[in-house]
Amino acid sequence: MARKLILDVDTGIDDALAIAYALASPELELIGVTCTYGNVEVDQAVRNSLAILELFGRRDIPVYAGPQPDGFEVMEISQFIHGVNGVGEAPLYDAERSVEPASAVDFMVRAAHHYGDDLVIVPVGPLTTVAAAVEQDPAFAERAHIVCMGGALTVPGNVTAYAEANINQDPDGADRVFRACKDITMIGLDVTLQTLLTVVESEEWEKLNTAGGDFLAKATNYYIKAYETTAPHLGGCGLHDPLAVAVAADPTLVSTLPINLKVDTDGPTRGRTIGDEMCLNDPVKSAHVAIDVDVERFLAEFMQRLTGLARETPVV
Repeated sequence: MARKLILDVDTGIDDALAIAYALASPELELIGVTCTYGNVEVDQAVRNSLAILELFGRRDIPVYAGPQPDGFEVMEISQFIHGVNGVGEAPLYDAERSVEPASAVDFMVRAAHHYGDDLVIVPVGPLTTVAAAVEQDPAFAERAHIVCMGGALTVPGNVTAYAEANINQDPDGADRVFRACKDITMIGLDVTLQTLLTVVESEEWEKLNTAGGDFLAKATNYYIKAYETTAPHLGGCGLHDPLAVAVAADPTLVSTLPINLKVDTDGPTRGRTIGDEMCLNDPVKSAHVAIDVDVERFLAEFMQRLTGLARETPVV
């Protein structure tokens, strides 16, 4: 039986790939997409998510808007990497439906109560919505099973020497989530920067001559080109968000370190994800940090699933 999935996205390019991976994964049943801020503002994340779901024929999956801090502005580097529209300026037609009236926080809390252990929540942006769910309902932290994309334990950050982008957007919220939640797997830069896509793979989507293939190829090529400037040593673009979805579907893709995590919220290391020294000898570890990944198996499954999904979209 497929596990229920809530995907919490700030729908940039790798978020779009993560949505597609979720749709193409038989192990998962995507029951809702919740939208946050980061790569784009919440409203743009909603528009992108609705359009991507429609592109792949899934108008049945509801989309919810989460909270956004007052005064939030998309960082210049985020626009450079993801484009002004968040998906590398790849054209997306507005969906014929609207965001759900309920809030993302309410939906997340209700789902955690209703589905219990059958639900996994995969936040791939700032942890603001998850932190709000923790604050709204203390039982949420006990019930929720979370696989998040964010953080860096054994490698430097990508916004500062210490902080990864998603954690950097809301270090206080992330700290609240890491300290409160009883089951959280962190898929950070330690592993996501080992999973890279190149134009060799995007060409496979171009050759499909379908609407889905064209969208995936155009968005990914933009992403790859941005990485050539920001991280030329990698030789491709990091599949950050799709890896988190893949681990929710198949935890054996990664090796993890059991640990109790915290986030530095003050000083020059603000945004750093690190072990909580106050819980060092606690035999119960609430978090598991991915430190190694089966790159070959993940990339093979990623390409097989997304190519199959894109093949089923209309010919262009």
